[in-house]
Amino acid sequence: MTGLWLDTRGLGDLTDVVREEALHCGFDAIVADGADDLAAVPPTVKRVLAPKGPELPAGTGVADLVARCLTVDDADSLAEACASARRDPCTVLRFTDPTNIPLEIVLAAAADADGLVVTVVDDVDEAAVHAGVLEHGPGAVMLAAARPGDCTRLAAALRRRTPALPLETLTVTGVAHAGTGERACVDTCTYLAQDEGILVGSRARALVLCVSETHPLPYMPTRPFRVNAGAIMSYTLADDARTRYLSEVRAGSTVLAVGADGRTRPVTVGRVKIETRPLLSISAVAGSGEPVNLIVQDDWHVRLLGPGARVLNSTALRPGDSLLGHLPERARHVGYPIDELCHEQ
Repeated sequence: MTGLWLDTRGLGDLTDVVREEALHCGFDAIVADGADDLAAVPPTVKRVLAPKGPELPAGTGVADLVARCLTVDDADSLAEACASARRDPCTVLRFTDPTNIPLEIVLAAAADADGLVVTVVDDVDEAAVHAGVLEHGPGAVMLAAARPGDCTRLAAALRRRTPALPLETLTVTGVAHAGTGERACVDTCTYLAQDEGILVGSRARALVLCVSETHPLPYMPTRPFRVNAGAIMSYTLADDARTRYLSEVRAGSTVLAVGADGRTRPVTVGRVKIETRPLLSISAVAGSGEPVNLIVQDDWHVRLLGPGARVLNSTALRPGDSLLGHLPERARHVGYPIDELCHEQ
């Protein structure tokens, strides 16, 4: 997990407010340019002294670490950054150009080193990009030029993890042809696992796990980024709390990828293909008696997951077969969970 640092240098009158916000949000380190400015930082947080000039102060006070920031803006400074990342216990870097290539080079150069690489960011969006470089990002990002609220937004963006969802065994009660309509294939920007897909359902309180197209088919290559999800009016989970209709999902949206063990991760959608196809209505029931329905493309290659990550061809389903699903406890209004009467049939 990428660490969070706050640079208090230059905050002026906002220093106390923003620092307290960062501490409340669980930041890992507070950076200041004077030893006295670190006196108010509790010892449970790393206290970093980063003088603005080339000279170190006579005393470091309570500082746990003394660091200098390097600016990478050309080949020579990049070489210096790589050398520092391989050699020093901590390297703090600011990149001036709008490219991630220098950061990739530094991280690759420091792959086997023990030191910590920290990159300076000016906002939450830049931090999120840095955190994804070479999959793992730097050891920490340091937020500069912060305003009240920025620390909260940064912590929410980089620290949030979607929880595992409880999956239940659903029993198929009927399968019927449902005429023709539009169905959506959700193409993500991510390789999906063979036991992974997205939850889809005709009712917000009863969703079925539709598996990714990672399993071989006789007439076409696999599409390991795709889920042939269902009819366009179906619900899916945009994250662990909010639903969206498949018709609302589009390039740049996020959907929740779910594994057969309930693990989850948000994935970015690159495209949604909506096409007219024959449809199949699959009815099932949960152990609680909750009715379940899913309408998918009427074709053998559309697959669902059963207990134990068993892959089931939709057109081969029969009453009594078992599927995996999730039963959200609350009704929905514009995708948000609410407590009100909401009957779906």
